[in-house]
Amino acid sequence: MKSYSSGKIRNIAVLGHGGSGKTNLVEAMAFLSGATKRQGKVYEGNTISDFDDEEIKRKISMATSVVPVEWENHKINLLDTPGYFDFAGEVKEAIRVADSALIVISGRTGVAVGTEKSWEHAEERQLPKMFFVTDMDDEQANLYDILNDLKELYGKRIAPFQVPIRENGEFVGFVNVIKMEGRKFVKDHIETCEIPETLKEEIEPIREMILEAVAERSEELMEKYFMQEEFTLEEIQNALHEGVIEGEVIPVLCGSGKHNIGIQVLLNSIVKYMPSPTEEHATLLAKDIDSQELINIKCSEDETLSALVFKTIIDPYIGKISLFRVYSGILKSDATLYNSNQETTEKINHLYCLRGKQQIEVKEIKAGDIGAVTKLSATYTGDTLCNKERPIELEGIQYPESLSVMAIRPKNKGDEDKISSGLQKLIEEDPTIKVEIDSANHQELIYGLGEQHLEVVVSKLQSKFNVEVELYKPKVPYKETIKGKIKIQGKHKKQSGGHGQYGDVIIEFEPLTDLNRAYEFEEKIFGGAVPKNFFPAVEKGLEESVQKGVLAGYPVVGLKATLVDGSYHPVDSSEMAFKIATTIAFKKGVQEANPILLEPIVSVRVLIPNDYMGDIIGDLNKRRGRVLGMVPLDGKQEIQAEVPMSEMFGYTTDLRSMTQGRGTFTMKIERYEQVPSELQNKVIEESKKEA
Repeated sequence: MKSYSSGKIRNIAVLGHGGSGKTNLVEAMAFLSGATKRQGKVYEGNTISDFDDEEIKRKISMATSVVPVEWENHKINLLDTPGYFDFAGEVKEAIRVADSALIVISGRTGVAVGTEKSWEHAEERQLPKMFFVTDMDDEQANLYDILNDLKELYGKRIAPFQVPIRENGEFVGFVNVIKMEGRKFVKDHIETCEIPETLKEEIEPIREMILEAVAERSEELMEKYFMQEEFTLEEIQNALHEGVIEGEVIPVLCGSGKHNIGIQVLLNSIVKYMPSPTEEHATLLAKDIDSQELINIKCSEDETLSALVFKTIIDPYIGKISLFRVYSGILKSDATLYNSNQETTEKINHLYCLRGKQQIEVKEIKAGDIGAVTKLSATYTGDTLCNKERPIELEGIQYPESLSVMAIRPKNKGDEDKISSGLQKLIEEDPTIKVEIDSANHQELIYGLGEQHLEVVVSKLQSKFNVEVELYKPKVPYKETIKGKIKIQGKHKKQSGGHGQYGDVIIEFEPLTDLNRAYEFEEKIFGGAVPKNFFPAVEKGLEESVQKGVLAGYPVVGLKATLVDGSYHPVDSSEMAFKIATTIAFKKGVQEANPILLEPIVSVRVLIPNDYMGDIIGDLNKRRGRVLGMVPLDGKQEIQAEVPMSEMFGYTTDLRSMTQGRGTFTMKIERYEQVPSELQNKVIEESKKEA
């Protein structure tokens, strides 16, 4: 593959609802452009994009893949993204390095939740957008309904560049509204045809809207429009190009990815109307490592080198593959680069352009282009590679928060190290996977973006790393405390041959107002009833005792213990004896000081469209939640509430179900509160069964 200058490159994220036809569309573009000799199909498991075993098995995209195609002396880097919400982290990686977004809509199913999500993802990065309505050969497809829905959502910016021609219910061609010419599909090519009379009335307002958009680009064009002079094709295309970049014009095209219809027009439109890296990101903010100030980085081959690693692939045979986008300068093979995030240097041996899993070796990657390199030792997703003489740090990738959690354990004993090693490699590939050790409950927790995401992790651990694991519901990190005050004696006396063991303490236990602390220890000993050298042993006994409470074995917090009296033996007393005596006093004292169970309360923020307010508030109330307020935010409502953590298990799936995927939420532990008595008894019983 030849090297392209920055102005001849298009980086486009292909977004859309799960199953809308993104991968089939990318495959059609690859086939038409000659990048592949046979057009694969998702259901056959032979597409360029979906090359991972899990993707082939499940017949869905689960990772962003890069498919570069060459068209009209341009290079188009297609970033095919997953449409399922559990893999939204992959979408974030793609839009971080894309200059524009192609949002795919199925003509059969129409505008879906994933369409809206795709729009929101593109809006986050202020990317120019284009819609492509695929499956137009399906008799259920209705472009006009889709256009009405898009206009209702996004206003007058929606500009259909094509209108379908149907004969006997079949999609047989389209009208190119820009050129005002008909096109008909004839076997394996397209022929020019007359615009059907029945369509002229429908096309007129669409054409008028496009001409108005063109006229608004300059005073000269506006004057021409008012004088009813015809715009030249070049004037129309240049004006629309500017309008697309500024977000004032959102083109809508149509066709069929599966049957390769309308793909040529789509590729031409990407080249004509979508921005090159020099237009959209002519300057980019980066942090200068030396001065710690923000500086402008220009997307130019003449600038000092800077590149961002936006994705990592762990290949069982090749090892680690790092995908990057060059933002300035030219990256050549055999270069030595500085990783400003890790403060290390990396040697670049071979450079590649990836097309799915195919590695095409190249000698250089120019500013604005996307490439790959293998076997970087200390570089991770989100890291900046640059010249050591001018160290900078580019903006990283903002991933969605992983809130779906399960506990994980090996099916076979002795596989713990295998799990740890496998998970570490999967986290390198997918930073939305988080692993946490809950030492209090002796469990390993794994976080993901949804149930399907975690199922895929389990499947990959088995297929890639040969380790079988099972997921199970995690234990809630309950805690215990006391509400009463008690003075209690703990005595340990044991006589055996030789020296015996003797320790005697009287400790006062009472609540400590600060539940963030496990305990506070004081001593108020008078007259040397317990020698000072045994005080540390008493505190050590207390420190060990609070690890396991008397109710259900959960850690104890908010406990004040004051050593007020005791006795000792000049020969038999020892640190161990006093530690055991403290343990005895703890168990007896806490049991009698009105022990209670505490549960974590999480602060929850749920962002939803207004239509779902009643359902969400009702559901939070059922979960023993307290709704604290509602705040309008970006045309939606943010519900702020506090809910017991035990009631939030599975909320990711439940919220998606209640809002058709439109709702999102965040949560964090706020504090601990007393568990209601009826639930406390249930938790204690479950704990006893487990023990």
